[in-house]
Formats: sequence, structure tokens, C-alpha cells
Amino acid sequence: MSYLDNIRTFVRVYELGSMSAAGRDLRISPAVTSARISQLEDYLGVRLFQRTTRNLTATEQGQAFYSGAVSVLEAVDQAEAQVMHLTDTPRGTLFVAAPLGAGRRLVAPEVPEFLAQYPEINLRLRMSDRTVDLTTEGLDMAFFLGQPADSNLRIRKIADCQRVLCAAPSYIARHGSPDSGEDLVRGTHNCLNLRYPGASEFQWMLQCEDGPQRFAVSGRYECDDGDVLTDWALSGEGIALKPVFEVAGHLASGALVAVAEKTPPVSVQMACLYTHRRHQDPKTRLFMDFMTQRMGASVRAAEASIFGTPDES
Repeated sequence: MSYLDNIRTFVRVYELGSMSAAGRDLRISPAVTSARISQLEDYLGVRLFQRTTRNLTATEQGQAFYSGAVSVLEAVDQAEAQVMHLTDTPRGTLFVAAPLGAGRRLVAPEVPEFLAQYPEINLRLRMSDRTVDLTTEGLDMAFFLGQPADSNLRIRKIADCQRVLCAAPSYIARHGSPDSGEDLVRGTHNCLNLRYPGASEFQWMLQCEDGPQRFAVSGRYECDDGDVLTDWALSGEGIALKPVFEVAGHLASGALVAVAEKTPPVSVQMACLYTHRRHQDPKTRLFMDFMTQRMGASVRAAEASIFGTPDES
């Protein structure tokens, strides 16, 4: 084990607050994690963490060492990136997160071609509709829909994604087709909500005559997987708010139809979130460039298949 490995392990333990969590993140056993911390403490001659059976907290020396350790790792990463810029073969492992719908339809299908172009790059794709934390989860980048809360990270916009309120013909036959957002909040319609632990009260942002307006919709069905909401909508269980790229095929076939078209959903931003330091890494930049072009093209193609090609004159 190198001294640099020990420093990297210390930083992850400090940031995650747990030996086991740091071990999982670094893909090493708890025993190796503990051994690396012990070796670092022996070398420095100080105790970096106070350990009990339930808690692990950084000592004053550990807190002081952390800022310097991060600076060292950033300097090493930057030096490695500068060297890799001079080679034709970027290498290493990319850790990427994406929402389930976008990950399945836009990211995952493009990964094989990217890795075929760069055979010494490995990719670890984590997909979830929950909000991720790049720093604590050790991610190089995260694709997302919406507006991130963390202003310390960088954003690269990919596209403005049109959205649609949609339901199955069988649902409309039983409950009628709502004309606008006002119809959705009267309690006569079942709205299918995407919700995950810790999410705030759900509201749909719709475009009204006076501008965007929030509607506090409700329904009997909630899930943290957007594809489950689509399945429920296809089964005639309710109305879903979906990015067009996720349901374009169902809209084209008539399995789903647009509703409440007087107040359509406001478009949502698709973008990539990354740290400034990570963006210096050639493999990160290459993957971001590749995916930005491919994902943007896929979103535009899906929207054009439903709404037609926009007039760019």
C-alpha cells in the first residue's frame, strides 16, 4: 500500500464519516481501510480519528490534515491529467450517475460505443431518481433533470426537455380528459407522482396564460421510479407528467395521449453536474463531450417525432 493510497483512504473516511462506507466507495475491505488509516497515523505520529463502537469523528489533528490532504490529491490528479492530455490513450475509471429514465434511454445505450473508442476507460454507472451528492459519493459527474441546489458545482447544459401530461385512452374513457391544471386539482383525477424519501410536497409546474404556475396535485399512486409511473399510466391508472423523450413511442402509438393541453408542463433542463477539478481529467471531458452531443440529439429526435421539427428560420 502506498502513502498516496493511505491519504486517499483517509479523505474518503473523513468525508463519509465511516470506515465501512469509505471501504465500499473505494472497493476495498473494511480491514484494508482500517489498516491504511492505522499506517497513516503511525507515520504521522498522531491520532486522526476518535473511534468508538458507534461513532467515528475526526480529531483536531485529523481536521487539520484533511485540508492539506485534499490539496495534495488535487495536485496529483491535476498532474496526472496534464500527462494524460499528452497521450492518445486516456485511461481510468469514470463514476457517473443518472436519473433512471434518462439513464436507461439516453446514457446506457451510448456507453458501449464510447468505451469501444477508449478501451482503457472503465465506467461505473449508478442510476437513481434521488438527488445524488458528487463529493460524498465519489462521482465524476451526474446527469440530472431540473435545477440543482448546489451552487458550488459546475453545470453543463445539454437540452431543454419538453414534457407532457399524458394518460391512457382507457383512463380518459372512465374519467374524462382534463383541459387544464385547474381540472387536475379538483380531486376528480388521479395524478401519478414521482416521489423519493426526503422529497418535498409535490407540485407540477404548468404554463398558464399568465405564466408558469404551480399546481399541488394529488393521487393514490407514488413511486421513486419514473418508469413505474409510465407503466401505471399505460395501465389506465392515472395521469403522468413525463419528459417527451421517455414516452415518445407510447404517444406515437396512441397507448398514451396528451391531456390538459391548455396548460402544458414547463420544459425542464437536462444538464450534467461536475466539479471543476474533475473536469480537468481528459476521460471526464471526453465522456461529457460525447454524451452531451448524443443525449441532446436523442432528446431532439424524440420531440420532433411527436411535435415535428421546430422552425429555425
